[in-house]
Amino acid sequence: MNSSMIKLDQFLKLIGIAPTGGQAKLMILDGDVKVNGAVETRRGRKLVATDQVTIAGQTFEVGEVISDAD
Repeated sequence: MNSSMIKLDQFLKLIGIAPTGGQAKLMILDGDVKVNGAVETRRGRKLVATDQVTIAGQTFEVGEVISDAD
């Protein structure tokens, strides 16, 4: 399994920001989520380890989160 990539909605659930996939979808569609400083509205956006996700003023390094999840 290639664990170096994760979809944006799955990432939000993994970090505990969104309790459900539906909640993650709404946050993304509402423009509440930034990837690498730009608003991202595609919940299926594939994130790689070098990406940064910002939501509610908090920034998460994708690589740190997905490496901890292995």
